[in-house]
Amino acid sequence: MTVVTRFAPSPTGYLHIGGARTALFNWLFAKHHGGKYLLRIEDTDRARSTQPAIEAILDGLSWLGLDWDGEVTYQFERATRHAEVARQMLAEGRAYHCYASPQELDEMRAAQKKAGMPMRYDGRWRDRDLKDAPPGVAPVVRLKAPQSGKTVIQDAVQGEVTVENAQLDDMILLRADGTPTYMLAVVVDDHDMGVTHVIRGDDHLNNAFRQLQIIKAMGWPEPVYAHIPLIHGPDGAKLSKRHGALGVDAYRDMGFLPAALRNYLLRLGWGHGDDEIISTEQAIEWFDLPGVGRAASRFDLAKLTNLNAHYLREMPDAELLPLVMPRIEAKIGGKVDPVGLARMEHGMNGVKQRSRTVVELADNLVFYARDGAPEIADDKARAQLTPDARALLGKLALALEGENDWSEPAMEAAIRRFAEAQGVKLGQVAQPLRVALSGSTVSPGIFEVLSVLGPAEARQRLLAAAG
Repeated sequence: MTVVTRFAPSPTGYLHIGGARTALFNWLFAKHHGGKYLLRIEDTDRARSTQPAIEAILDGLSWLGLDWDGEVTYQFERATRHAEVARQMLAEGRAYHCYASPQELDEMRAAQKKAGMPMRYDGRWRDRDLKDAPPGVAPVVRLKAPQSGKTVIQDAVQGEVTVENAQLDDMILLRADGTPTYMLAVVVDDHDMGVTHVIRGDDHLNNAFRQLQIIKAMGWPEPVYAHIPLIHGPDGAKLSKRHGALGVDAYRDMGFLPAALRNYLLRLGWGHGDDEIISTEQAIEWFDLPGVGRAASRFDLAKLTNLNAHYLREMPDAELLPLVMPRIEAKIGGKVDPVGLARMEHGMNGVKQRSRTVVELADNLVFYARDGAPEIADDKARAQLTPDARALLGKLALALEGENDWSEPAMEAAIRRFAEAQGVKLGQVAQPLRVALSGSTVSPGIFEVLSVLGPAEARQRLLAAAG
């Protein structure tokens, strides 16, 4: 059997972090078993489905590296096929026409509520003669569901889950206008797409019982269900925007790397011993459903940020440069010249060791891209440039004119000699020097910065700071 999974988002909003994890688990499971991972856009809710949302989902999945097999399936385009299956069940006596009016159904539910009974359809048209059908009324089509016994799901994550059939009513398959319901569409699409494993959030578990009844009515193969727990915030409450429940595009804008986000989402609800840093290749090799836990996971933005810092440090400089360049060019208001580009390339490794996101990397790297005096970051940095410090920087600019070797060791030796000659501590030189060169009190090692900037640029910045 070829394993086939699917990710089936509704395009009524962005691709949120929980959806991204569901897509990842489906993608990994298919890859692990040498199968297929399909994408279906469940756009049957025409009032809420939007093209921008569809594009955001496709873009988010592509950015995460979760490419799907084959063409995207759009559920709305398959409405004719869905209705065809409902009519087949109708012809075979597994479904029936229901002429109950909305007013009748409201009265029925009100009576049930008053009597303390569960509110569900009472089957009033299940076995009724169609001769009783009111004229001019378009009926819905309902599933003739089993009224006794149990529906049992052997869930690959939740274990055996059972519901009494008496608790499930005869759900609508086709509305009065002939359009299929979501429940029917999902089952038909999964069958026609050959889906063998339905991996989704456990908020869909109740749907599975109803969907399984349609599958059995049609005599189709039952998929393996795997309902994964939802993601909660650090406080254990349902994940919301205040916890970081943002669209995947927001994480890209915040400077997170796709590999880091994949790794983090993988560890939300799935584990492999004590391993925290898991490459995509290892994830494909190791991932399987028994490793998925039943408890809800807790989203922690700080942990994601720390993990991202690791991936940033490990990423080749040449791959990072295209990621930061648009941000840097926006900061300096134009293209980076060849000299600035060379400085960025030379200084990238030192800067990325002190950065956690692509945004921080761009912020920390921009002083290499600019020519001349850097922008002073804040009051803390400005406070370093006292009159005495400015005078010291002017003297240093002159002292460095005689230096021919601008390697880091040579710069360290030169600055130490200068401080000793001036009768001051190294820190009294180093901190104002750092601000003069980078505009900030935080930067890569100051001797590294001098080496990267070179004599002409370093002298220009020192003289500018000296005033």
